[in-house]
Amino acid sequence: MLLTVTTTHRPATDLGYLLVKHPERVHSFDVPTGTAYVMYPEATDDRCTAALLLDVDPARLRAQRDAFELSQYVNDRPYAASSLLAGALAKVFRSALRGASKDRPELAAVPIPLEIRVPVLRGTTELVTRLFTPLGWAVDVTPIPLEPEIGGDSRYVDLRLTGELRLADALNHLYVLLPVLDDSKHYWVAPDEIEKLLRSGAGWLAEHPEKVLIARRYLAHRRSLATTALQLLETDDEPATEEDAELPVPRRAPLAEQRRDAVLGALAEVGATRVLDLGCGGGALLTALLKQRAITEIVGADVSSRALEQAARRLRLDRLPDRQRDRVKLIQTALTYRDDRLRGFDAAVLMEVIEHVDLPRLPALEASVFGHARPAAVVVTTPNVEYNVHYEGLTGMRHSDHRFEWTRAEFTEWAGRVAAEHGYTVTVRGVGEPDETTGAPTQLALFTIGTEVSA
Repeated sequence: MLLTVTTTHRPATDLGYLLVKHPERVHSFDVPTGTAYVMYPEATDDRCTAALLLDVDPARLRAQRDAFELSQYVNDRPYAASSLLAGALAKVFRSALRGASKDRPELAAVPIPLEIRVPVLRGTTELVTRLFTPLGWAVDVTPIPLEPEIGGDSRYVDLRLTGELRLADALNHLYVLLPVLDDSKHYWVAPDEIEKLLRSGAGWLAEHPEKVLIARRYLAHRRSLATTALQLLETDDEPATEEDAELPVPRRAPLAEQRRDAVLGALAEVGATRVLDLGCGGGALLTALLKQRAITEIVGADVSSRALEQAARRLRLDRLPDRQRDRVKLIQTALTYRDDRLRGFDAAVLMEVIEHVDLPRLPALEASVFGHARPAAVVVTTPNVEYNVHYEGLTGMRHSDHRFEWTRAEFTEWAGRVAAEHGYTVTVRGVGEPDETTGAPTQLALFTIGTEVSA
């Protein structure tokens, strides 16, 4: 499988900084389905192209066939872009997907001229155009013909996209839409796939005219998951068809909702009225905080300006009454650096944030949040890796951007150390339906200064 990214933004070789891959080297990465390579067939100041090549190992796929029906991948699918390539993209370019660049942060934040090429992609010209055109791409699709003796076109196309977009936006479009066009996934689709979709779709999916189709295909036609994803997008639009409108509501609250409720409960326990949402992303928790009348001041902080724009749209800040709008403030900041604007709050929330931080950088986050900002209470949630065995077919971690996932013992040890170092008391509890052996899917730590909080 092959995907290329080209820019003519001078100096074009700055693309290497954005992708965190040096243009003069061939980079290789072991992925669950084979080996991914990143190389630069051209690298000049005027034009630079990065190629992501996934060498699929059919033996690895065959080894998983007891859990999944993968015969279509073992045959011709390895040559056509699919969720296999999307998974490799997420692992190899994870910093670029987040819009993070240590060396060129200003370039990562602005649109640049881009050309994307996917030479073999499943889909029709009409569907590919419907999916990519609303995102600001000029779409050039060439159907791939069948053998001359057969005649006609195959179900695959050669895709070329051109436009001026942030590189992070371009990569997130591909990460979501490659498996959508293939209309299949090579791994088990668990409820946490909703979070992947919403994270990668931040800033564009809610307004996409094909969001219903995207949600259903990305979530492998699991209707309860698609319904939940569309509800969480919180748009005013109705589903496109009568069939979509009849998607059933899940009987049990999704884990994301249970997690938010647990966070709100912890904030109520400590009587917080001025709250920080650190790493707020697209604003899912901010929306819930705004509905709590007892909370008088809310600050959402994130390193991504794009995520903050999405949060502002989700909160409908431009339509809120002045009294409501004055309760909310969005700021751009990195949680690994000290920021005086974060000082003096009743509580801070790190909901599903710490696992996205490289372990060597975690002490910097601890120092800035618990040491410098020092709110009266801190609520931290993170996945319980022991629970992952209940997601059939899940290999690795729950999200491609996770740097780590901890057991209950590891999380408890970390929380205890941080509390001791910074003068907090901490209690740890589970969130979600627990299993006798593995515990609950999410774990929550509530840090407080000077008071005991019952578990």
